[in-house]
Amino acid sequence: MPLKGVNFQNMSICMVGKLAFRVLIISALLGGTLAGAGGFKYRFTSIGEDLGSGRTVVGCIRYHTVSSSETLLDIARQYGLGFSDIQILHPEIDPWIPKVGTQLSIPTCWILPPSKHEGVVINLPELRLYRFFPRIRMVKTYPVGIGVMGWETPEGNCRVVDRKEDPTWMVPLSLREKYGIISMPPGSENPLGKYWIGLSIKGYGMHGTNSPWGVGRLISHGCIRLYPEHIEKLYQEVPVNTPVEIIYEPVKVGFKDMEIFIEVHPDWYGKISDMEEYTINRLKELDLIDYIEMERVKAALERQNGVPIRIGTLQKGGDRSVAKEAVVSLCCNHLFTQLDKEENR
Repeated sequence: MPLKGVNFQNMSICMVGKLAFRVLIISALLGGTLAGAGGFKYRFTSIGEDLGSGRTVVGCIRYHTVSSSETLLDIARQYGLGFSDIQILHPEIDPWIPKVGTQLSIPTCWILPPSKHEGVVINLPELRLYRFFPRIRMVKTYPVGIGVMGWETPEGNCRVVDRKEDPTWMVPLSLREKYGIISMPPGSENPLGKYWIGLSIKGYGMHGTNSPWGVGRLISHGCIRLYPEHIEKLYQEVPVNTPVEIIYEPVKVGFKDMEIFIEVHPDWYGKISDMEEYTINRLKELDLIDYIEMERVKAALERQNGVPIRIGTLQKGGDRSVAKEAVVSLCCNHLFTQLDKEENR
């Protein structure tokens, strides 16, 4: 399909190549019709701008009417969610036999996690992975399953070092007695699924699963599990050397249309002794404490349902602009500034 209004005669081969690459990426990002399958546009603020002028809240709340034979797992998977995403929001509903005709709120809305916002970012408390495309400022997101207590998924910065299709599972020494085998060939019984993306943290990786119900749960021995349809997409999006950042942040703060939002998740690994104190300190670090309604913050902390909640508003054109310290805290702008400089050379 030709691109109208683009004069290719005045463009170098390199520029044409870059444009074609961006068109392909955008097409891939927007190719999905449901949340978790397509991409979302975002914007971080620059130094001197109003902090609330950025857009770090992506997606929107959807609604679904339960039909015959559906389970909450079916519905969660349809909308690119993990099991816990929908179960926590609707604890009163039987997850296996929800009443036909019940209208459910579908939480396909997220605050971007505080990180370097490049490559892959996995936020353990929200059981979710983000794949950032900083050159076009878009992000895709997938639910994941992580390690159970005693086999916690480690935090840290690493990179992709290995990619395999139809992997053989080499059973760890600690699990060989349990499974009675040394290795498992590719196939429907293989817990790695069809794709394996190995990380530079030895023994850990991102992979598919033969048990989709485990996505959105603490289920593995430390690796990151994705739905089969999601790992197939991610496998194409993360070449070797892609940076991967694994963080532990149960409280996220974001902005949209000058409004302040907070998103709170359970502290699955029990790392935070006082969630309220932790959250207040976070808001103070961002210099937002004077702009929020504490009752709304406490409501979010009580629910811990992973849904972004508006907790305050910033006045446009006021004295609340982005200071250098705030940019560092949010890890927002440095990557884009550098990329823009490179592209304008």
